Amino acid sequence: MEVSTIVVLVVLSIVSVYIILIYNNLVKLKHNASKAWSNIAVLLKQRHDELPKLVETCRQYMGYEKAALEAIVKARSAVATAQQDSNMKALGAAETQLRLGLGNLFALAESYPELKANESFRHLQTRITGLEHDIADRREFYNDSTNINNIRIEQFPDILVAKLFGFSAFDLLEFSESDKADVQLKALFQ
Repeated sequence: MEVSTIVVLVVLSIVSVYIILIYNNLVKLKHNASKAWSNIAVLLKQRHDELPKLVETCRQYMGYEKAALEAIVKARSAVATAQQDSNMKALGAAETQLRLGLGNLFALAESYPELKANESFRHLQTRITGLEHDIADRREFYNDSTNINNIRIEQFPDILVAKLFGFSAFDLLEFSESDKADVQLKALFQ
């Protein structure tokens, strides 16, 4: 065998191994982003299951606060629809409305000492508050995973492998400026 043939085979082998390494890393990043989204979905499902219990518990004590309870039910439905459609923009907006509704409900609960003393309400409030914190953490992890994936599929030489094998970008969970604005707590008590 000639030296030039050996050199060509070695170079082709190195390039092939390099492409395989890039491909495997892109697959790993894609699945990390998908896993991060699945983790959010699990927590959203848990919160989705807890909210009717909270609303029913509150309804027993807060009969005339119907608008606050209906806002939570409506926002819960919007979150479920956005999640089902994998619509990140709609999910961000629906999540914001749900968080505002829960904040409003918990603020209104302060006016009902019997409700605040209710064991079921306290348990659900603690559970949902914990889920909210976990969801926020998972959102951050999802956006980090998505960002890493999106950067890698645009960097050279990874972009060549990404285009060749059809890797695509993930959408970040983004919130509009109005969604990120501070909640005006004063308005909740009027």
